[in-house]
Amino acid sequence: MTSLSPSLSLPVGAPASLALFEAETAVVRRAAERVCRAAGGGLDDPETTAAAREGWEELPVRLRAAVRAFRRNSGECGVMLVTGLPVDELLPPTPTADGSVRREATVPAATLLMTAAGGLGDPAAYAPEKSGALVQDVVPVPGKEDFEGNAGSTLLSFHVENAFHVHRPDFVMLLCLRADHDGAAGLRTGSIRQALPVLSERTREALFRPEFSTQPPPSFGTAAGTTPPRPVLTGDPEDPDLRVDFSATTAVTPGARRALVELEAAVDAASHTVRLTPGDLAIVDNRVTTHGRTAFRPRYDGGDRWLLRTFAVADLRRSRDHRPGDGHVLSH
Repeated sequence: MTSLSPSLSLPVGAPASLALFEAETAVVRRAAERVCRAAGGGLDDPETTAAAREGWEELPVRLRAAVRAFRRNSGECGVMLVTGLPVDELLPPTPTADGSVRREATVPAATLLMTAAGGLGDPAAYAPEKSGALVQDVVPVPGKEDFEGNAGSTLLSFHVENAFHVHRPDFVMLLCLRADHDGAAGLRTGSIRQALPVLSERTREALFRPEFSTQPPPSFGTAAGTTPPRPVLTGDPEDPDLRVDFSATTAVTPGARRALVELEAAVDAASHTVRLTPGDLAIVDNRVTTHGRTAFRPRYDGGDRWLLRTFAVADLRRSRDHRPGDGHVLSH
Protein backbone atom coordinates (compact mmCIF):
# COMPACT_ATOMS: atom_id res chain seq x y z
CA MET A 1 0.00 0.00 0.00
CA THR A 2 1.27 3.47 -0.84
CA SER A 3 2.17 5.59 2.18
CA LEU A 4 1.30 9.24 2.59
CA SER A 5 4.09 11.76 2.89
CA PRO A 6 5.12 12.43 6.54
CA SER A 7 4.46 16.13 5.88
CA LEU A 8 0.75 15.48 5.37
CA SER A 9 -1.52 15.63 8.40
CA LEU A 10 -5.02 14.36 8.94
CA PRO A 11 -7.88 15.41 11.24
CA VAL A 12 -7.61 13.66 14.58
CA GLY A 13 -11.27 13.55 15.66
CA ALA A 14 -12.27 10.27 17.30
CA PRO A 15 -15.53 8.33 16.87
CA ALA A 16 -18.52 9.56 18.83
CA SER A 17 -19.28 7.47 21.91
CA LEU A 18 -22.01 6.96 24.49
CA ALA A 19 -21.61 4.81 27.62
CA LEU A 20 -24.91 3.67 29.11
CA PHE A 21 -25.46 3.69 32.85
CA GLU A 22 -26.53 0.46 34.52
CA ALA A 23 -30.09 1.71 34.95
CA GLU A 24 -30.24 2.62 31.25
CA THR A 25 -29.03 -0.85 30.29
CA ALA A 26 -31.90 -2.32 32.30
CA VAL A 27 -34.40 -0.12 30.45
CA VAL A 28 -33.06 -1.31 27.10
CA ARG A 29 -33.30 -4.93 28.23
CA ARG A 30 -36.94 -4.60 29.30
CA ALA A 31 -37.91 -2.99 25.99
CA ALA A 32 -36.04 -5.67 24.04
CA GLU A 33 -37.75 -8.45 25.96
CA ARG A 34 -41.13 -7.02 24.97
CA VAL A 35 -40.06 -6.97 21.31
CA CYS A 36 -39.01 -10.62 21.63
CA ARG A 37 -42.56 -11.60 22.49
CA ALA A 38 -43.97 -10.22 19.21
CA ALA A 39 -44.91 -12.65 16.43
CA GLY A 40 -44.02 -15.62 18.60
CA GLY A 41 -40.38 -14.57 18.59
CA GLY A 42 -39.98 -14.59 14.81
CA LEU A 43 -37.23 -12.06 14.16
CA ASP A 44 -37.98 -11.43 10.48
CA ASP A 45 -41.74 -11.07 10.91
CA PRO A 46 -43.16 -7.59 10.06
CA GLU A 47 -44.96 -7.66 13.41
CA THR A 48 -41.58 -7.86 15.17
CA THR A 49 -40.24 -4.92 13.19
CA ALA A 50 -43.34 -2.91 14.10
CA ALA A 51 -42.86 -3.82 17.76
CA ALA A 52 -39.21 -2.76 17.51
CA ARG A 53 -40.24 0.62 16.13
CA GLU A 54 -42.59 1.12 19.09
CA GLY A 55 -40.02 -0.22 21.54
CA TRP A 56 -37.51 2.39 20.42
CA GLU A 57 -39.64 5.09 22.03
CA GLU A 58 -39.22 3.37 25.41
CA LEU A 59 -35.42 3.50 25.32
CA PRO A 60 -33.39 5.97 27.40
CA VAL A 61 -33.58 9.56 26.21
CA ARG A 62 -29.78 9.89 26.02
CA LEU A 63 -29.54 6.90 23.68
CA ARG A 64 -32.36 8.04 21.41
CA ALA A 65 -31.02 11.58 21.20
CA ALA A 66 -27.48 10.44 20.42
CA VAL A 67 -28.51 8.02 17.66
CA ARG A 68 -30.86 10.52 16.02
CA ALA A 69 -28.16 13.20 16.12
CA PHE A 70 -25.73 10.73 14.53
CA ARG A 71 -28.23 9.97 11.78
CA ARG A 72 -28.40 13.67 10.94
CA ASN A 73 -24.65 14.30 11.16
CA SER A 74 -22.26 11.41 11.74
CA GLY A 75 -19.27 13.69 12.26
CA GLU A 76 -15.72 13.53 10.93
CA CYS A 77 -15.30 9.81 11.60
CA GLY A 78 -18.77 8.65 10.61
CA VAL A 79 -18.76 6.16 13.50
CA MET A 80 -20.63 5.98 16.79
CA LEU A 81 -19.84 3.56 19.63
CA VAL A 82 -22.49 2.72 22.23
CA THR A 83 -21.28 0.68 25.22
CA GLY A 84 -23.21 -1.07 27.97
CA LEU A 85 -26.01 -2.58 25.89
CA PRO A 86 -27.56 -5.80 27.23
CA VAL A 87 -26.36 -9.14 25.90
CA ASP A 88 -27.51 -12.67 26.71
CA GLU A 89 -26.12 -13.79 30.04
CA LEU A 90 -25.69 -17.40 28.90
CA LEU A 91 -24.55 -17.44 25.30
CA PRO A 92 -24.55 -20.66 23.28
CA PRO A 93 -21.33 -21.62 21.50
CA THR A 94 -20.29 -19.26 18.72
CA PRO A 95 -21.77 -20.53 15.42
CA THR A 96 -19.35 -21.93 12.85
CA ALA A 97 -21.70 -22.52 9.90
CA ASP A 98 -21.18 -20.41 6.80
CA GLY A 99 -24.05 -17.96 6.30
CA SER A 100 -25.23 -18.21 9.91
CA VAL A 101 -28.08 -15.83 10.84
CA ARG A 102 -30.53 -15.13 13.66
CA ARG A 103 -34.16 -16.11 13.08
CA GLU A 104 -35.45 -16.20 16.66
CA ALA A 105 -35.58 -12.96 18.62
CA THR A 106 -33.10 -12.42 21.43
CA VAL A 107 -32.41 -9.33 23.54
CA PRO A 108 -29.34 -8.25 21.50
CA ALA A 109 -31.10 -8.91 18.17
CA ALA A 110 -34.17 -6.96 19.30
CA THR A 111 -31.89 -4.11 20.40
CA LEU A 112 -30.46 -3.93 16.88
CA LEU A 113 -33.93 -3.92 15.34
CA MET A 114 -35.10 -1.14 17.66
CA THR A 115 -32.09 0.98 16.73
CA ALA A 116 -32.58 0.34 13.01
CA ALA A 117 -36.37 0.76 12.91
CA GLY A 118 -36.66 3.64 15.36
CA GLY A 119 -33.42 5.57 15.41
CA LEU A 120 -31.84 5.22 11.98
CA GLY A 121 -34.78 4.62 9.65
CA ASP A 122 -35.63 1.05 8.68
CA PRO A 123 -33.83 -2.30 8.76
CA ALA A 124 -32.93 -3.80 5.40
CA ALA A 125 -31.40 -6.99 4.03
CA TYR A 126 -30.56 -8.56 0.65
CA ALA A 127 -32.11 -11.86 -0.41
CA PRO A 128 -28.93 -13.25 -2.05
CA GLU A 129 -26.85 -12.51 1.06
CA LYS A 130 -27.23 -14.43 4.34
CA SER A 131 -30.65 -15.64 3.10
CA GLY A 132 -32.14 -12.18 3.56
CA ALA A 133 -32.09 -12.26 7.38
CA LEU A 134 -32.43 -8.89 9.10
CA VAL A 135 -29.98 -9.89 11.85
CA GLN A 136 -26.88 -11.81 10.79
CA ASP A 137 -23.96 -13.49 12.53
CA VAL A 138 -20.44 -12.29 11.89
CA VAL A 139 -18.30 -15.23 12.96
CA PRO A 140 -15.14 -16.99 11.75
CA VAL A 141 -15.87 -20.10 9.68
CA PRO A 142 -13.49 -23.07 9.56
CA GLY A 143 -11.72 -23.31 6.22
CA LYS A 144 -12.42 -19.66 5.35
CA GLU A 145 -9.59 -18.08 7.31
CA ASP A 146 -8.25 -16.26 4.22
CA PHE A 147 -11.69 -15.30 2.89
CA GLU A 148 -12.15 -11.59 2.12
CA GLY A 149 -15.43 -11.24 3.99
CA ASN A 150 -17.13 -11.55 7.35
CA ALA A 151 -16.50 -15.32 7.54
CA GLY A 152 -12.72 -14.87 7.40
CA SER A 153 -10.18 -14.08 10.09
CA THR A 154 -7.42 -12.54 7.97
CA LEU A 155 -7.09 -8.78 7.52
CA LEU A 156 -10.33 -7.47 6.03
CA SER A 157 -9.79 -4.60 3.60
CA PHE A 158 -11.56 -1.27 3.97
CA HIS A 159 -14.88 -1.24 2.15
CA VAL A 160 -18.25 0.44 1.99
CA GLU A 161 -20.82 -2.30 2.62
CA ASN A 162 -22.29 -3.59 -0.66
CA ALA A 163 -20.57 -0.78 -2.54
CA PHE A 164 -21.56 -2.36 -5.86
CA HIS A 165 -25.29 -2.10 -5.14
CA VAL A 166 -27.43 0.80 -6.31
CA HIS A 167 -29.17 0.65 -2.91
CA ARG A 168 -26.32 0.05 -0.50
CA PRO A 169 -27.17 0.41 3.22
CA ASP A 170 -26.90 3.84 4.82
CA PHE A 171 -25.77 2.39 8.14
CA VAL A 172 -24.05 -0.79 9.28
CA MET A 173 -24.53 -1.87 12.89
CA LEU A 174 -22.22 -4.34 14.61
CA LEU A 175 -23.08 -5.52 18.13
CA CYS A 176 -20.51 -7.59 20.01
CA LEU A 177 -21.74 -10.68 21.83
CA ARG A 178 -18.31 -12.24 22.38
CA ALA A 179 -14.79 -10.94 21.74
CA ASP A 180 -12.05 -13.11 20.27
CA HIS A 181 -9.86 -15.08 22.70
CA ASP A 182 -6.77 -12.91 22.31
CA GLY A 183 -8.46 -9.51 22.05
CA ALA A 184 -6.72 -9.03 18.71
CA ALA A 185 -9.69 -8.46 16.41
CA GLY A 186 -10.24 -4.77 15.88
CA LEU A 187 -12.95 -2.97 13.91
CA ARG A 188 -11.13 -0.55 11.60
CA THR A 189 -12.92 2.46 10.11
CA GLY A 190 -11.76 5.17 7.73
CA SER A 191 -13.82 8.20 6.69
CA ILE A 192 -13.68 10.20 3.48
CA ARG A 193 -14.33 13.27 5.63
CA GLN A 194 -10.94 12.82 7.28
CA ALA A 195 -9.13 11.59 4.17
CA LEU A 196 -10.42 14.25 1.77
CA PRO A 197 -8.23 17.16 2.97
CA VAL A 198 -5.00 15.42 2.00
CA LEU A 199 -6.10 14.26 -1.45
CA SER A 200 -4.66 16.19 -4.39
CA GLU A 201 -7.04 18.20 -6.54
CA ARG A 202 -6.27 15.91 -9.46
CA THR A 203 -7.22 12.87 -7.41
CA ARG A 204 -10.45 14.45 -6.19
CA GLU A 205 -11.48 15.22 -9.76
CA ALA A 206 -10.62 11.69 -10.88
CA LEU A 207 -12.65 10.09 -8.10
CA PHE A 208 -15.75 12.01 -9.24
CA ARG A 209 -15.51 10.54 -12.75
CA PRO A 210 -17.39 7.31 -13.67
CA GLU A 211 -14.20 5.28 -14.10
CA PHE A 212 -14.49 2.67 -11.34
CA SER A 213 -16.22 -0.71 -11.33
CA THR A 214 -17.02 -2.60 -8.12
CA GLN A 215 -17.84 -6.28 -8.22
CA PRO A 216 -20.38 -7.88 -5.86
CA PRO A 217 -19.10 -10.09 -3.05
CA PRO A 218 -19.21 -13.88 -3.53
CA SER A 219 -22.21 -14.05 -1.18
CA PHE A 220 -24.38 -12.46 -3.90
CA GLY A 221 -23.47 -15.10 -6.49
CA THR A 222 -23.66 -14.44 -10.22
CA ALA A 223 -27.18 -12.96 -10.12
CA ALA A 224 -25.82 -9.52 -9.27
CA GLY A 225 -23.95 -9.32 -12.57
CA THR A 226 -21.22 -6.86 -13.48
CA THR A 227 -21.61 -3.25 -12.42
CA PRO A 228 -21.10 -0.43 -14.92
CA PRO A 229 -18.32 2.10 -14.20
CA ARG A 230 -19.35 4.65 -11.58
CA PRO A 231 -17.68 7.43 -9.60
CA VAL A 232 -16.15 6.63 -6.23
CA LEU A 233 -17.17 10.06 -4.92
CA THR A 234 -20.57 11.69 -5.50
CA GLY A 235 -22.49 14.68 -4.18
CA ASP A 236 -21.02 17.79 -2.59
CA PRO A 237 -17.31 18.13 -3.51
CA GLU A 238 -16.63 19.40 0.02
CA ASP A 239 -18.55 16.59 1.77
CA PRO A 240 -18.97 13.76 -0.74
CA ASP A 241 -20.49 10.33 -0.40
CA LEU A 242 -18.10 7.41 -0.85
CA ARG A 243 -18.63 4.16 -2.75
CA VAL A 244 -15.57 1.89 -2.76
CA ASP A 245 -14.38 -1.59 -1.81
CA PHE A 246 -10.61 -1.71 -2.02
CA SER A 247 -10.64 -5.47 -2.61
CA ALA A 248 -13.34 -5.33 -5.30
CA THR A 249 -13.17 -1.88 -6.93
CA THR A 250 -11.07 -1.57 -10.08
CA ALA A 251 -10.18 1.55 -12.03
CA VAL A 252 -10.67 1.56 -15.80
CA THR A 253 -8.16 4.31 -16.68
CA PRO A 254 -4.55 5.01 -15.61
CA GLY A 255 -5.60 8.26 -13.92
CA ALA A 256 -8.32 6.47 -12.00
CA ARG A 257 -5.85 3.81 -10.87
CA ARG A 258 -3.51 6.45 -9.47
CA ALA A 259 -6.42 8.15 -7.71
CA LEU A 260 -7.58 4.87 -6.15
CA VAL A 261 -4.10 4.19 -4.75
CA GLU A 262 -3.93 7.68 -3.23
CA LEU A 263 -7.43 7.33 -1.77
CA GLU A 264 -6.63 4.00 -0.13
CA ALA A 265 -3.50 5.42 1.47
CA ALA A 266 -5.41 8.45 2.76
CA VAL A 267 -8.25 6.35 4.20
CA ASP A 268 -5.74 4.06 5.90
CA ALA A 269 -3.85 7.02 7.39
CA ALA A 270 -7.13 8.46 8.73
CA SER A 271 -8.34 5.18 10.20
CA HIS A 272 -9.37 4.33 13.74
CA THR A 273 -9.38 0.89 15.37
CA VAL A 274 -11.80 -0.18 18.10
CA ARG A 275 -11.72 -3.55 19.84
CA LEU A 276 -15.33 -4.36 20.61
CA THR A 277 -16.27 -6.11 23.85
CA PRO A 278 -19.64 -7.68 24.78
CA GLY A 279 -22.38 -5.06 24.82
CA ASP A 280 -20.54 -2.68 22.49
CA LEU A 281 -22.43 -1.46 19.41
CA ALA A 282 -20.61 0.23 16.53
CA ILE A 283 -22.76 2.20 14.07
CA VAL A 284 -20.95 3.03 10.83
CA ASP A 285 -22.26 5.68 8.43
CA ASN A 286 -21.91 3.62 5.26
CA ARG A 287 -22.34 6.71 3.10
CA VAL A 288 -19.03 8.28 4.11
CA THR A 289 -17.05 5.70 6.07
CA THR A 290 -15.37 2.43 5.17
CA HIS A 291 -14.85 -0.39 7.62
CA GLY A 292 -12.66 -3.46 7.88
CA ARG A 293 -11.07 -5.69 10.52
CA THR A 294 -7.64 -6.61 11.79
CA ALA A 295 -6.56 -10.25 11.61
CA PHE A 296 -7.18 -12.62 14.51
CA ARG A 297 -6.76 -16.33 15.26
CA PRO A 298 -9.96 -18.32 15.84
CA ARG A 299 -9.89 -21.55 17.83
CA TYR A 300 -13.26 -23.00 16.79
CA ASP A 301 -13.91 -24.10 20.36
CA GLY A 302 -17.27 -22.36 20.85
CA GLY A 303 -15.72 -19.25 22.34
CA ASP A 304 -14.70 -17.36 19.20
CA ARG A 305 -15.59 -13.79 18.26
CA TRP A 306 -19.30 -13.29 17.61
CA LEU A 307 -20.92 -10.11 16.34
CA LEU A 308 -24.49 -9.47 15.22
CA ARG A 309 -24.93 -7.33 12.11
CA THR A 310 -27.92 -5.36 10.86
CA PHE A 311 -28.21 -2.87 8.02
CA ALA A 312 -30.37 0.24 8.14
CA VAL A 313 -31.55 2.68 5.48
CA ALA A 314 -32.64 6.24 6.10
CA ASP A 315 -35.14 6.20 3.22
CA LEU A 316 -36.68 2.78 2.56
CA ARG A 317 -38.91 4.16 -0.19
CA ARG A 318 -36.07 4.71 -2.66
CA SER A 319 -35.53 0.92 -2.99
CA ARG A 320 -39.22 0.10 -3.51
CA ASP A 321 -38.61 -1.48 -6.92
CA HIS A 322 -36.24 -3.98 -5.28
CA ARG A 323 -38.56 -4.98 -2.39
CA PRO A 324 -41.46 -7.34 -3.24
CA GLY A 325 -44.55 -6.61 -1.19
CA ASP A 326 -42.95 -3.46 0.29
CA GLY A 327 -41.02 -5.61 2.76
CA HIS A 328 -37.55 -5.06 4.22
CA VAL A 329 -35.65 -7.52 2.01
CA LEU A 330 -34.26 -6.43 -1.36
CA SER A 331 -34.71 -9.20 -3.91
CA HIS A 332 -31.52 -8.41 -5.82
